[in-house]
Amino acid sequence: MPKKQYSNEFKIEVVLAYEKRECTAREFCLYFNISENSLREWVKQYEKYGAGSFQRSSWKTYSKEVKEAAVKEYLSGGSSQYELVEKYEISSRSLLRRWIKKYNRHRELKDTPKGRTISMTKGRKTTWDERIQIVLDCLKNGKDYQEAATTHQVSYQQVYQWVKKFEDGGEEALKDRRGFNKEEEELTPEEKVTILMKKLERENDRLRAENLFLKKLKEIERRRE
Repeated sequence: MPKKQYSNEFKIEVVLAYEKRECTAREFCLYFNISENSLREWVKQYEKYGAGSFQRSSWKTYSKEVKEAAVKEYLSGGSSQYELVEKYEISSRSLLRRWIKKYNRHRELKDTPKGRTISMTKGRKTTWDERIQIVLDCLKNGKDYQEAATTHQVSYQQVYQWVKKFEDGGEEALKDRRGFNKEEEELTPEEKVTILMKKLERENDRLRAENLFLKKLKEIERRRE
């Protein structure tokens, strides 16, 4: 299953909502589409360090030796990701997973450059068709916002907002209302047919993505039983 990335704002929103919940932790996690392990991790972090702990801007450095030691210990089955994060003082499990993925692809793990700061991909202008495709790709990958942002060279926040808009209002919600759209009566018959075919194709892609996502969710539920 693709590894997910969540914004700091989303984590805080989830933790605060959890405090006011009127359901079980399992039902809560299903609603927000997160794992129970992630929820426990965020709640623990919030209770210990407060909301400010989610707003880290500095870049912690790690040596090549530490990275390789953590990865090899995990692959050998000696320790869980949670245990390794604690043992090697790694900032997050997602970072450890990136090291593992890189190592498994036979790419060299290097020392983290000192003095580096975290930089996020800046937002860019996109067409309506691009936004729809990005959303479909994100849904197909289990709402992996960071993966979609990296693949399509847009910002994490853009992907997150587009997915939310799509879920609330469908494809029409992804239109850029700041400009002027060509009125339907101005379209030629050929343009109308092209638009209709694209819409049908996107609808099929959306249904396939949703079915794949539901299938993965059921697999997760079966493993937990």
